[in-house]
Amino acid sequence: MARIAGRFGRVEPRACARAYVLGLLSKTERKNCWQLAEQAGLARPGPMQRLLRYARWDADAVRDDVRAYAVDHLGTDGAVLIVDETGFLKKGRASAGVQRQYTGTAGRIENAQVGVFLALATSRGRALIDRRLYLPGQSWCSDPERRQAAGIPDEVQFATKPRLAWDMIAAALDAGVKAPWVTGDEAYGQDPHLRAALEARGTGYVLAVARSTRVRINHGRTPVRADTLAERLPATAWQRHSAGPGAKGPRYYDWAWIHTGTGEHRHLLVRRNRISGELAFYLCWSPTKVPLSELVRVAGVRWSVEECFQAAKSQVGLDHYQVRNWTAWHRHITLAMLALAFLTAVAADAAPQRPTGPHHPARSRDPIALTVPEIRHLLTTVFGPPAATAARLLHWSTWRRRHQATARHSHYQRRSPDEPAG
Repeated sequence: MARIAGRFGRVEPRACARAYVLGLLSKTERKNCWQLAEQAGLARPGPMQRLLRYARWDADAVRDDVRAYAVDHLGTDGAVLIVDETGFLKKGRASAGVQRQYTGTAGRIENAQVGVFLALATSRGRALIDRRLYLPGQSWCSDPERRQAAGIPDEVQFATKPRLAWDMIAAALDAGVKAPWVTGDEAYGQDPHLRAALEARGTGYVLAVARSTRVRINHGRTPVRADTLAERLPATAWQRHSAGPGAKGPRYYDWAWIHTGTGEHRHLLVRRNRISGELAFYLCWSPTKVPLSELVRVAGVRWSVEECFQAAKSQVGLDHYQVRNWTAWHRHITLAMLALAFLTAVAADAAPQRPTGPHHPARSRDPIALTVPEIRHLLTTVFGPPAATAARLLHWSTWRRRHQATARHSHYQRRSPDEPAG
């Protein structure tokens, strides 16, 4: 918290931010302003709500501190920047950026907000280091009244998800993050502008693309579909490599690479499932020559961002917020990223340096390294607040039920305009 203390001009929001982060790290079931205020021993959720909505502090500056903190503790050994998006299911149409759209969180089209995130993965761990709220063009960018109601700044205009991804990547590189690789799924790999921007910056990439993607062979003269190229590969073209450790051991696939385009270090990477035969495709570029095993490693690292989303939502309440305002969304997400970065840093520093390998196999009775959930459990057990008194529990129960009664009455009035007030 000392790293971000200077971002707050007054002591009250600074102390409230500390209580907010402690609440995100606590055992509180839902990490919204009501329950975080109760966890902090406050009588009302007002201070937490003001922190997110009205208090004067710069969430982007705190984001920069989170990024620097993650780099300091995770290092840059094997660093890869990962871009991906996640959905936040919502009701109604007032939350900034919400609309019916596809989200992988639900696996279908739902009423949701979508956030585009940047993660840093190194040999010591992974953490979320940047975020952007996707603002749909038709339903939001061209509706001034709706924008004003949600507190969306005038300077915020429509940007595609790949463009948001590039803005975050460029900001990280400009801040001195030494990551030679970027990876992402098809939503980002299919965008030629993102690939061109990375090449211009000298940053290598391994980006997933669709099987129908056309690549050029024969020194760029012949365009061919990716899946057609894969079908023509001889058996000798496939090599078995691990895409990294999984829950049940190394994730082995068969891999092949094909030189494409006119550049010396441009390839189509193909992954084949050993059991089902399912294929996945990646466009790859690097400023210098690299072996196949390095491209495989970067492709395998992409799944780290899914682990970040799972940990952020289950451990520090990334999706527990109940705010509609543009500024409030970015502030909650940033503080949740800080809480996750803290847990990740502790896990990295606590990892045992045991010799492993053929001559030093891990013993079955050796405990695994401390995980993010286990660290949060230990911290909340040791440093958690004392049990609340019966009077405080009853106070919050009464407050919640009165507030809920007011909200319910308001909803009923809205649905029945003829109902008399009072």
